[in-house]
Amino acid sequence: MSQADEEQQIIKSGFQAQKELRPTAIFRYMPQPNSFGPAPLTLLTSLTAKHKSAKQEEMNTKKIMHFLEGIAANNNRQWFQEHKAEYDAVKADFEKGVDQVISCLATFDEEVSHLTAKDCTYRFYRDVRFSPDKSPYKRHFGAYICAHGRKALRGGYYIHLQPGNCLVAVGCYWLPTNILTSCRNEIMANIDEWRKDVENPDFAKLFGRPNEGRWTDDKVSKKGFGLASLKTVPKGFPKDYEFLQYLRMKDYCCWVSVPDDFFEGGNWLGKLENICKTGKPMMDFINNVVDDYE
Repeated sequence: MSQADEEQQIIKSGFQAQKELRPTAIFRYMPQPNSFGPAPLTLLTSLTAKHKSAKQEEMNTKKIMHFLEGIAANNNRQWFQEHKAEYDAVKADFEKGVDQVISCLATFDEEVSHLTAKDCTYRFYRDVRFSPDKSPYKRHFGAYICAHGRKALRGGYYIHLQPGNCLVAVGCYWLPTNILTSCRNEIMANIDEWRKDVENPDFAKLFGRPNEGRWTDDKVSKKGFGLASLKTVPKGFPKDYEFLQYLRMKDYCCWVSVPDDFFEGGNWLGKLENICKTGKPMMDFINNVVDDYE
């Protein structure tokens, strides 16, 4: 078989594989060293087989909420050990839902396509060493879906399941001072682009304006843009700047509070996609700054 015939066979095999995978699989021509003519077609699947199977199974939100209500009322090791099997079941169920979310997000943000639920979820056991609250377990399930990992400074997407306090969030919830200063400088240098991202009608209606919302361990406002803001002008920035509200922000996180039954039914992924898409331009603006440090 000639080299040309071999390349055609590779290409045909690639398209046959495409039929068996999600439509969002990515195809890319990868040049091969010391070769001439068209490069072989390399198939890069943006979503794992696990993601594909997760889409076929729905997360059982009711069981998850029932367990979380139980641990909130009985946050002690004895109760937890007696309900360990239930915990294992709802944890697996939550991870199933996170895989669904990753698959959904990957349709418009390819950077997260390599992630699995285990890359995004947290330990259920609390670190109580420096906390006055010595409760050993969390009262929620959360997943931070970020291309660079759940511990990265880079902004990402966050889902939070807690009875009465469920939410969907987008952005960076904390940044060190040097990066925060760079973000403020970038906003000043490109204020028109920033305002287009955060003052457009869709964003403003969904998330509100800076420092309007509140998000604590026990209470979440219906919407919010920024967890906290300085009371004064940040050091080194002009006091008479027209858009000081953006420079005073201590984080760039936006969120929407959702009902407990949000993560179930036929269209919850579509609603989640709309929230995340609306917040993504703001997040991308900040991530472009963070990327210079990571």
